Amino acid sequence: MPPHSDELVRLLTQRRSELRDELATLTAVPRDPMAAVSFGKRIGDGTTEAVERLNTVGAANSIAATLAEVERALQKISDGTYGVCDVCGDAIGDERLEAIPWATLCISCARARRPG
Repeated sequence: MPPHSDELVRLLTQRRSELRDELATLTAVPRDPMAAVSFGKRIGDGTTEAVERLNTVGAANSIAATLAEVERALQKISDGTYGVCDVCGDAIGDERLEAIPWATLCISCARARRPG
């Protein structure tokens, strides 16, 4: 296990809880799930609601992805593989782990997966 693993587990567990709460808030059923959602020629309530829902879905997807990474990092601590890249097997740099404690990819593999 990495140094300060108890502190790391506490930090990751806390982050997981925060992400779950954020996700629950974003995915809660709207007050009026049947509210008109459409893109028309004029900006109105329906267009505004549609844009808000698209933004909410994007945020929820991002939070869910981060939550999966946090859960994977906790599993890697348990397995004794924390700090090892899931793709290439090389060590994940200490600076990267300090900045993103739930990182499961080294910087090279993370860059290779990034679109664009």
